[in-house]
Amino acid sequence: MRYRIFGRTGLRVSTFALGTGNFGKGWGYGTERDEALKIFSTYRDAGGNFIDTADQYQFGQSEEMLGDFIAKDRNDIVLASKFSLGASPGVGLQSSGNSRKAMVQSVEASLKRLKTDRIDLLWVHMPDGVTPIDEIARGLDDMIRSGKILYAGLSDFPAWRIATAVTMAEMRGWSAISAVQMEYSLVERTVERELLPMTTAFGLAPVIWSPLGGGLLTGKYRKGETGRAQGLGVVIQTEDTARKTATLDSVFEIAAETGATPGQVAIAWVLSKGVLPILGPRILEQLLDNLGATDVTLSPAQMVKLDAASAIPLGFPHDIVAQSAQALAGGKNELIDASVAVR
Repeated sequence: MRYRIFGRTGLRVSTFALGTGNFGKGWGYGTERDEALKIFSTYRDAGGNFIDTADQYQFGQSEEMLGDFIAKDRNDIVLASKFSLGASPGVGLQSSGNSRKAMVQSVEASLKRLKTDRIDLLWVHMPDGVTPIDEIARGLDDMIRSGKILYAGLSDFPAWRIATAVTMAEMRGWSAISAVQMEYSLVERTVERELLPMTTAFGLAPVIWSPLGGGLLTGKYRKGETGRAQGLGVVIQTEDTARKTATLDSVFEIAAETGATPGQVAIAWVLSKGVLPILGPRILEQLLDNLGATDVTLSPAQMVKLDAASAIPLGFPHDIVAQSAQALAGGKNELIDASVAVR
């Protein structure tokens, strides 16, 4: 596995992160300890060093398992966890949300479950709708200065709030926001409107979850398999539009052309977009298939086919700006080389 520099930091992380939301059975659906250890060990043997978990995953069981798994080579692992949803059902007012109080309590509890003295990357799992962004950004700065976390990121936040936090931290001399986590796949491309351009402009590491659309892009639901639909009662994506059907058809056609599996084609497409995918296997077989995506090379024609089948309208203001590109460039748009990201 290859490695990349994580945004505007000196951190070196592997091509794939290992998502451990399935480690445990606290949700009534997931992976037993022995299988989880096989997944973890296989990922590490492949060169993977970036582990993604959360206090809420399997109601704390994921962190507890990882605390044991990472003990022998803790310093070689980039360990990411999240807070906001709480580590148990009905966690209550003070241990959920984005407040400084919830942040401190959640990190302290995660450190105990993970059996470590610091979290390398702490994600704010998602916005609670009430905590001011300056409280979040300053709270993350305090956690970094205390040494309990080393880097900070925002997950599932809107672009304008992330941009505000990044700018505020820069202007006030607080520790930087380093990364953004978001859903992205061939069947979920809306982050291309604001979030992905923002990560480029600010030099933030773009980490994406559900590169397989919750399993949709593997084709298993077309085969009648139930997967997480039966286990969790939740499917991230369903084949409910003509665009998604056309996308799946294109994935299957290219899989047949390349000899790859549909899931490997979908992951290879995501990798070509310069983002860092989180793989979230439930069984070892799924991880092995996912890792095979690094051996898949999509031709320019295949990329065009996938891009066209899965394309979404960017909407306002993107469409009107694109229509005005020539006028905005004095009629010489095709002669201008843009070398820097617009911020």
